[in-house]
Amino acid sequence: MIPDKAPKEDVFHAGGALKKNAHVPNFENYKELYLKSIENPDEFWGDIAKDFYWKSKHTGQFLDYNFDVKKGEIYIKCMEGATTNICYNVLDRNVHERKLGDKVAFYWEGNEPGDVMKVTYRELLQQVCQFANVLKSQGVKKGDRVSIYMPMVVELVVAMLACVRIGAVHSIVFAGFSAESLCDRILNSQCSLLITADGFYRGDKLINLKVIADDALQKCRDRSFPVQRCIMLKHLSKEVEAAPLVSQSPPAKRTCPDLQQEKQKDGVKKIRPVPQVPWNPEVDQCWRSLLSGASDECEPEWCDSEDPLFILYTSGSTGKPKGVLHTVSGYMLYVATTFKLVFDYQPDDVYWCTADIGWITGHSYITYGPLANGATSVLFEGLPTYPDVSRMWEIVDKYQVTKFYTAPTAIRLLMKYGSEPVQKYNRESLKVLGTVGEPINPEAWQWYYSVVGEKRCPVVDTFWQTETGGHVVTLILSIVPAILNESGEELEGPCEGYLVFKQPWPGVMRTVYGNHQRFETTYFKKFPGYYVSGDGCRRDKDGYYWITGRMDDMLNVSGHLLSTAEVESALGEHAAVAEAAVVSRLHPVKGESLYCFVTLTDGVGFNRTLEAELKKQGKIMRRVLRKIARNEQDLGDLSTLADSSVIEQLFLNRCCGAV
Repeated sequence: MIPDKAPKEDVFHAGGALKKNAHVPNFENYKELYLKSIENPDEFWGDIAKDFYWKSKHTGQFLDYNFDVKKGEIYIKCMEGATTNICYNVLDRNVHERKLGDKVAFYWEGNEPGDVMKVTYRELLQQVCQFANVLKSQGVKKGDRVSIYMPMVVELVVAMLACVRIGAVHSIVFAGFSAESLCDRILNSQCSLLITADGFYRGDKLINLKVIADDALQKCRDRSFPVQRCIMLKHLSKEVEAAPLVSQSPPAKRTCPDLQQEKQKDGVKKIRPVPQVPWNPEVDQCWRSLLSGASDECEPEWCDSEDPLFILYTSGSTGKPKGVLHTVSGYMLYVATTFKLVFDYQPDDVYWCTADIGWITGHSYITYGPLANGATSVLFEGLPTYPDVSRMWEIVDKYQVTKFYTAPTAIRLLMKYGSEPVQKYNRESLKVLGTVGEPINPEAWQWYYSVVGEKRCPVVDTFWQTETGGHVVTLILSIVPAILNESGEELEGPCEGYLVFKQPWPGVMRTVYGNHQRFETTYFKKFPGYYVSGDGCRRDKDGYYWITGRMDDMLNVSGHLLSTAEVESALGEHAAVAEAAVVSRLHPVKGESLYCFVTLTDGVGFNRTLEAELKKQGKIMRRVLRKIARNEQDLGDLSTLADSSVIEQLFLNRCCGAV
């Protein structure tokens, strides 16, 4: 939150600390907007809505809602009566009204350096219309759910926008998830069609995506829900027949006639396998074969403001994923506005968010937010450490990236290798740095600000959730947060407790798909009248908010509540520590005890002296780590781990003591 007395040189840091000596772009203008959004939200959002196309205007109040379970069913409604189409607003409007057809929408950077392409707004519109017509030819209609299980390629954006264009609801599943996870999501949302690819490389690791997808579809059949159609993009395998489209990925460099891929590095040729693609002619169809006869004109389906837009699954505390449902108008306005304000977007920017579109960050701040503003973005398929640890900074220089948005986990990972890999590249184009996904510890913030940004780029830390749709606690706020104690009493001044929100914002989720009762219980039952974020928060004497982590990551050690995030931050202050994760373990005397996982910086060895120092000092996969801490061997789905071999090492090196 921005206190009235906040000096211009201060940067709000939602997850850790208030930092000095960084200039906040257009601070006074943003502060004025913030105050207007709080004092008169209907006027504030109504003015923003004028910049978008509406087939019909809304009637009545801008936002209508009930946050109090004691007063009836929880609901949020935005711009009732209005009809629009997000695809039209992010593509047609930019091409035809704003004359941005020749502007680059995405620079695609593949896993391998040199695998590149670019797509303009006009080309993207053409491809989206063609694929929308393909979906209609497959019987997909307004309201149908479509599951998308693809790597970070331009066709992933095409698929999601094609769904939106015809009023279908997309459900994107991260391409690192297992067949069981994909099956569960298809079943829950009752998807009528699956879109996938043959495979992709994550660094040196081949992900045979179609094999996993076929396994998921078989699991669906075993549970009496056969999916009748699967459209597959040939991303790695040889493309025999290609539709006459521009800017297709993969580039020709990646295709090989004998299902072998040749990679050249340092003058040495290395043959890499391309997946042998299973094929079921009764279900499977080829993406580009279908496109070859499709028209590139497709009238958008005009949708009501509260029609479903997409379902995105997020883990629940019980382990059963929740299908977070977002709707059309409010989400569009919210992500467009937060992108523009939080990143101080300017028309000549080149923006890069390193997230995967399989997560909410990719939905909101790779696809919908940037495209709604006519922005040029980098779409990256690879890893930050492949083929070397300078990859991200090489890309920044290559595309002259001005706004850069990444996760603290990535920052801490790259910190391990020191400043030299960063300083090989000049990064002079950078103007704003952002962080997302978890609280950032002060050491990582300082390295990011001082080394990556050379103390000249403001760092905007963003707190938000899949459920919120977009940023809710940053330098710029448009909603009203509060902090409650365990009894539900609102706390004033410096305090610590539950982070909640008093009133809705346009982009907040509307329900848990197929389970509105779970929606009400999870987010509104504990404190009637408030949206409960589930996170803890501390407000300091200056009125700044510090996110302390999930309340279910609070440990009760001998009656003392400890935040895992704060313990992790304390461990991270030690010069030998690159990253730390803390989970709870049962203790016969204390109730719970801390169990700490620590990654050391390169060249540092572990010894008893260091262990003693860390004990004094004292959004990694905590589900897995908690099981390791308790010596439970059944770890569940490990498909999202970059290197699963580390699990064996963690079990072998378990310690029996407790901090």
